[in-house]
Amino acid sequence: MSNPAKLSTDALRPIGHFVDGHEQRGTSARTGAVFDPAQGRAYAEVALASAAEVRVAIRSAKAASPAWAATPPVQRARVMFRFKELLGQHAQELTALITREQGKVLSDARGELGRGVEVVEFACGVPHLLKGEFSDSAGNGIDSWSLRLPVGVCAGITPFNFPAMVPLWMFPIAIACGNTFVLKPSERDPSCPMRLAALLAEAGLPHGVFNVVNGDREAVDTLLSDPDVAAVSFVGSTPVAEHVYRTASAHGKRVQALGGAKNHLVVMPDADLDQVAQALIGAAYGSAGERCMAIAVAVAVGDSAQPLVERLRQQIATIRVGPGTTQHVDMGPLITREHRQRVIDYIATGIKEGASLVVDGRGLNVAGHESGFFLGATLFDHVTPGMRIYREEIFGPVLVVVRVPDFEAALELVSAHEFGNGASIFTTDGRAARDFCHAVEAGMVGVNVPIPVPMAFHSFGGWKRSLFGALHVHGMDGVRFYTRLKTVTGRWPGTPRGPEFALPVLT
Repeated sequence: MSNPAKLSTDALRPIGHFVDGHEQRGTSARTGAVFDPAQGRAYAEVALASAAEVRVAIRSAKAASPAWAATPPVQRARVMFRFKELLGQHAQELTALITREQGKVLSDARGELGRGVEVVEFACGVPHLLKGEFSDSAGNGIDSWSLRLPVGVCAGITPFNFPAMVPLWMFPIAIACGNTFVLKPSERDPSCPMRLAALLAEAGLPHGVFNVVNGDREAVDTLLSDPDVAAVSFVGSTPVAEHVYRTASAHGKRVQALGGAKNHLVVMPDADLDQVAQALIGAAYGSAGERCMAIAVAVAVGDSAQPLVERLRQQIATIRVGPGTTQHVDMGPLITREHRQRVIDYIATGIKEGASLVVDGRGLNVAGHESGFFLGATLFDHVTPGMRIYREEIFGPVLVVVRVPDFEAALELVSAHEFGNGASIFTTDGRAARDFCHAVEAGMVGVNVPIPVPMAFHSFGGWKRSLFGALHVHGMDGVRFYTRLKTVTGRWPGTPRGPEFALPVLT
């Protein structure tokens, strides 16, 4: 959530909302700046919706809900098939929008879009996914069966770091299940979600089924409290996730709110340290560390620590930093000047707390882009659990190394953290890997895989303060979240039975 930013020029591209099948200019006087983070300057201004404007989108979704819910699932699936085809045709355009406003390199943007498309592919199977259960002869002449029915108007509130993937984790399943949807994307990079809305309309989605409102906290709190919104999905920081969960739940809505993370990668002494170093470099510094699944902590077990740190130092020196549109660049800028300063402050805090600064990224200069929001890869060693740089989510290109004596200490360290999003172990020991998978307190686990993001047919979500709510996103948990279960018990007329005053027994 953000405060409106004053713009220094009138020659900025306006970005409004997408409501009832059409792009619309905002009527609120409030706007926010949309930056090109590689240049460090605003190039567009986005309308920040008032509560009244958000309610217009909600009413549009509510009006469209009965007809869309009554549409056969196979017809809803065909819209998803056409949408998937359009995403492929416009992939280059969409990835360019992601890189322009978020800053990640084009190859990373293509990967983001690809992981979102996988969920659209999953949603194309909605006729199968919505099949209920049937019990023949649950009683004498009685059958029972279940139905999965849409919940109504759903809302999605999504973060800046994945302007395509995270919305695509939500609305394709919600819409395929027969719901209508209001998306509130990050006001930092709104162009890609707006383009997704236009492509859905081109795919034949009826007006009002999918709407986009751009805005800040006023828009969010309206979605959380409006009585016509039945379900809310959120991805962002833990403090905001907790606010979303409590507020929406208090208003009687079902909620899935994914919060922050401090993902660990445990390095066992038997691991191939060259392989581990390469995995850590990509997992920690890809997308400038602005990933909820980024590895933020390397847990070096036994005598693996010193040779691992030396390999990381050497690998960091090879990272190419620059604008995401430049060929062969590995890491782009951070999203805003304010966020860059926040990460710099964390680096200063780590030094003050006594951690060993192995590589300092603060002095990075990208020629020709001195005003861009760039920060070099940073590495700390000898970090302890009491330090802020260990406890808190930095969300930038900062990797910390914690040294532990053995597997048991590593497992205890990872499981004790307040976040339980993702954790990985690199080892050739099958027993250690199996024990780690079963015992670690995290919702997603990797074995010799640094970023264990599940495929679309599995569900994504963490444990502890990384998730508020019972259900994860996409996969079958997504179907469960966006549907209500109804169980029917039926008997066809036969011989009159007379009044039954006892609780029915199905015999």
